[in-house]
Amino acid sequence: MTAGNMHFSIGIDIGSVCTKGALFDGQKLFTEIIPTGWNLRESGENILKRLSKNSGFQINDKSIITATGYGRDSIPSASKKITEITCHAKGAHYFNPGVRTVIDVGGQDSKAIAVGDKGQVLEFIMNDRCAAGTGRFLQVMSHVLGTEVDELEALARGAEPVTINSMCAVFAESEVISLLARGISTESIAAGILESIAGKIIHLTGRVNVEDHVIFTGGVSQNSVIRNALGTRIGKSISTHPQGQFAGAVGAALFGFESLR
Repeated sequence: MTAGNMHFSIGIDIGSVCTKGALFDGQKLFTEIIPTGWNLRESGENILKRLSKNSGFQINDKSIITATGYGRDSIPSASKKITEITCHAKGAHYFNPGVRTVIDVGGQDSKAIAVGDKGQVLEFIMNDRCAAGTGRFLQVMSHVLGTEVDELEALARGAEPVTINSMCAVFAESEVISLLARGISTESIAAGILESIAGKIIHLTGRVNVEDHVIFTGGVSQNSVIRNALGTRIGKSISTHPQGQFAGAVGAALFGFESLR
């Protein structure tokens, strides 16, 4: 049975690394994620197909589709386009209505957002000009260590972090190569890399008013070593959500659903 006649809304968040999709019908939330290829329009179309198959909803040219993320202009079927900051705040508030600060770290940018009691943006700061403290930085560093991004957490857990001084990804790469040449263990270097990222994120959050409750979203938020380091440095407990990577797409879907009313 298809759900073609029911009210639903779709949010698509095309990021530099992954394309996320969320479908919301007022009660249930369906999500999908795929790598963002070189063809952003194709990525958007593929996420729509997957959402339709997964949810059973028939998506057509009358469907409410809201686009966000850096590739939001690449979805011709989008009814509206909303900035990612606004969508991330809305999505994080949906995950936890008590949220007052959102720290989001994606593939190529990191952002800190102060959020109001209705999920509105009060203030924000964004780093999108430097790979430091982003998923891209993790990719570069894991490549130097000869491992995968999702293996860094296990490698680093419990190890004594070596200090990595460089703020720039290019210089940090050279620094890590030098540490390896000196015989420093990959475990200590991995721990140092994750501590370094936490430090760069803290540098960003120092420019907004960080209030309880803090939620950590984006692809990097699944790394518990970074999350714990952030919590220690901020001095506040930081929560995540299993679907934290979908905050932008969920927020976009929620804005679309509100327009249905």
